[in-house]
Amino acid sequence: MPVDHYENFPVASFLCPPALRPAVVAIYHFARTADDIADEGMAGSAERLADLQAYRTDLRLTLAGQPAGPRWPGVFGPLAQRAAQFQLPAAPLHDLLDAFEQDVRNPVYADRAGLLDYCRRSANPVGRLLLHLYGIQDARSLQQSDAICTALQLINFWQDLSVDGPRGRCYVTEADRQAHGVSAADLRAARDSAAGRALVAALCGWAHDLMLQGAPLATRVPGRAGWELRGVVAGGLRILEKIAKMDHAALSRRPTLSSADLPWLLWRAATLKRLAA
Repeated sequence: MPVDHYENFPVASFLCPPALRPAVVAIYHFARTADDIADEGMAGSAERLADLQAYRTDLRLTLAGQPAGPRWPGVFGPLAQRAAQFQLPAAPLHDLLDAFEQDVRNPVYADRAGLLDYCRRSANPVGRLLLHLYGIQDARSLQQSDAICTALQLINFWQDLSVDGPRGRCYVTEADRQAHGVSAADLRAARDSAAGRALVAALCGWAHDLMLQGAPLATRVPGRAGWELRGVVAGGLRILEKIAKMDHAALSRRPTLSSADLPWLLWRAATLKRLAA
């Protein structure tokens, strides 16, 4: 299930296979620390980018079996051990850093293709790293994992519209915004309107379709890992349902999950095979 402010990352839950927990935690802390460098504190953009470059240098050293620098020993010490143990691929880890650097630059996304390319580096590497730990490498599973992770990333964006806009972040594409007659100022102000709700409905439909494309993977992965993935899919679908129940007014308030949602999540996880068929 999503943990803290680094989304889409199941970390050492009771469903995670015990033998994989140290590796999952090491990867999580790598991503979480990079996310903090990109988005937390008072540093300016130039300093954040320089720190991310230093972080990337330590990643390269770690993956090459060489000692990393002294700045992040709690990250690269455990990561070095698990990278050697599981032969972690370098590309997904570097892709995550590419996405965090893009976050610092805070670009405008012209269309869905541009936003999907961002999700390819910000979200999809998480699923690919986890599948690597599970020993799943086939093309179909990787494609479905990408669909789940991208859907989760998009759902998080639409869940956070009321928060991100006032902070100066916008992941709604220019093409989607203009197609619904919503101004950039409306999004920055998180201004609710009929046009804004229609925009949110369209964006949520996009994320829902992607989630259903990937959902069959959760029914094929065996054991605890499969149930973990079912829970992740169910959580994303539940957020979309909550946005729909508030008539897609996500620009005015942020829907969240609570303990009251647990029965629904358990039911959806148990019946996911029927939904994914």
